[in-house]
Amino acid sequence: MTIDLCGKTDIADAMVVASGRSARHVGAMAEKVIKRLKDAGMARARLEGAPACDWVLIDAEDVIVHLFRPEVRAFYNLERIWSETARAPVRTDS
Repeated sequence: MTIDLCGKTDIADAMVVASGRSARHVGAMAEKVIKRLKDAGMARARLEGAPACDWVLIDAEDVIVHLFRPEVRAFYNLERIWSETARAPVRTDS
């Protein structure tokens, strides 16, 4: 799932949320994403959570990728949290 964050937060323009079937699968997905980002010139992409691989976060600057085992994804439910944030009106306080 991709969540558009443009205009809602300064942390990124988009968030990708995906699941792997097991910790090993999540780890392999993370390695592949990091390799492809580096091959595309994004050498500064950072990886967090790789030792356990329950939840791996990849910070690719304008895009944040979350890779979960299914039960961890269901527990944190980032899609609901960020989708509600994306629907909230943007505050323009001075």
